[in-house]
Amino acid sequence: MIKAIRSASSGMMAQQMNVDNIANNLANVNTTGFKRSRVEFQDVLYQNLRKAGTATALGTSAPTNLDVGYGTRAVSTVREFSTGDLTQTGNALDLAIEGNGFFQISMPDGTTSYTRDGAFKVSAEGRVVTSDGFFLYPEITIPENAESISVSMDGDISVQLVGNDEPQSIGRFELAKFINSAGLSAVGHNLYNQTAASGAPILAGPTEEGMGKLDQGYLEISNVRVVDEMVNMIVAQRAYELNSKVIQTSEDMTQIVNNLKR
Repeated sequence: MIKAIRSASSGMMAQQMNVDNIANNLANVNTTGFKRSRVEFQDVLYQNLRKAGTATALGTSAPTNLDVGYGTRAVSTVREFSTGDLTQTGNALDLAIEGNGFFQISMPDGTTSYTRDGAFKVSAEGRVVTSDGFFLYPEITIPENAESISVSMDGDISVQLVGNDEPQSIGRFELAKFINSAGLSAVGHNLYNQTAASGAPILAGPTEEGMGKLDQGYLEISNVRVVDEMVNMIVAQRAYELNSKVIQTSEDMTQIVNNLKR
């Protein structure tokens, strides 16, 4: 009975983590560029009571193992980088990537982070920044006398200056992608950091190397599907309840054994 209690308790802890992850997905259903994640589980150690092929008292050999497992454990959180739906905003510096690329963001400590959130702003100095004030990389500065901003599908950014008839090019977006995007580390603020598992970034312009094209005036919304998450939550809740029933049943069986001596 003690083994059953331990196995069931590991199942309850696993489902609690599962529900925590689902809650985070649902909390970010309206977060720009958010990518849903799922928890993966593994069974743990087994106590082998008899190995397959062991000789039996009848002179035969056992065709199968006789073993008892010790429950489950969470082994990874996999982030799904499928492209979310696009929503039109009409803002000149709202950009969505239709592909696998990431925007590069310069952090205050000199490192580079990556994001799918293309809701950019202009700082007091004219530099293109994120909503938290982090600078886009490569740096792009909007002239103070710019009347309008235009971003092409392949990342060229140009502005219409006061008194000029022709638009002026001021730079080009450069995107990054990874051979294993699921290995990126989520650090909050809609940002991801490179890890040893993700590999080094591959850099190229939009429409190149499978980066995807840019859509000006659009934002990529979360790829969380509310109906799927609600179904997953119900399944996790039922699994949690069943494991709690196992603990209750094991406790009742233990109580019966304890009462035999009376």
